[in-house]
Amino acid sequence: MLIPFLLSAISYQDPAPIVLPLWTGGAPGFENRRNEPELKKDWWVKNIHNPSLTVYLPPKGTANGALVVIAPGGGHRELVFDAEGRDAALFLNKLGVAAAVLKYRLAREEGSPYKLDVHMPQDAARAMRLARSKAAEWSIDPDRVGILGFSAGGEVVSAVAYRDGNGAPNAADAVDRLSSKPNYQMLVYPGPLFIPQEIPATAPPTFLVVSNDDGATNVVVALLQGLRKAKVPVEAHIFAMGNHAFNMGYRSEFASVKGWPSRMADWMQDRGYLKPK
Repeated sequence: MLIPFLLSAISYQDPAPIVLPLWTGGAPGFENRRNEPELKKDWWVKNIHNPSLTVYLPPKGTANGALVVIAPGGGHRELVFDAEGRDAALFLNKLGVAAAVLKYRLAREEGSPYKLDVHMPQDAARAMRLARSKAAEWSIDPDRVGILGFSAGGEVVSAVAYRDGNGAPNAADAVDRLSSKPNYQMLVYPGPLFIPQEIPATAPPTFLVVSNDDGATNVVVALLQGLRKAKVPVEAHIFAMGNHAFNMGYRSEFASVKGWPSRMADWMQDRGYLKPK
């Protein structure tokens, strides 16, 4: 399958997204803050107290059953929602992949009541479970649910990728009975947190992107070596130039960086994630 031909051949319009709170009554322990409005300006979103998924479903007739949860970056102070969330979702939709952009709680925002090692991983795990719970409604294959993270969003990915993710079989909430472990992970200039010193053999197949003039290259190289040692399938692209935060490459002056989403599409195709079952 030739991805460029696919993208040009589909007659496509942006879908209206569905906003789905991770918990209907608000985040556990912070239910009284669920109605506080988010703050949005320019390229960022802040003040997230009711974490949610913004869901973009591909046009009817093009869906292949895969779904990707997307974690935008922003240093855990804000979320780069449009350039590292919405734009990624719309690209994936063109491949027939459903996408759900995660608005997670921000532990480093000024005055934040949240802990980075507690509440963000809680949101990430709940997002994966919630996405799988919609398998029948959205015609999703629960065995092809992946996660994509940019920068600090890569740390969100790592918070779920290396744990067993098993649900609680007797949980009162049926969502919490499902697995939070992604079937595959895609990391774009990721941060270092939550990556274990020894990568387990159960880590999901991995796609990595970074530019060599970005400090995150050290993270990617170490992760690549760890994944190879654990015999986990991995593909890595290290571009000569591009620096940090090139998002989906749309604004970059470098052809290689502009084309990185197509490399991700190729990898997903080669791994079988774009093949309907």
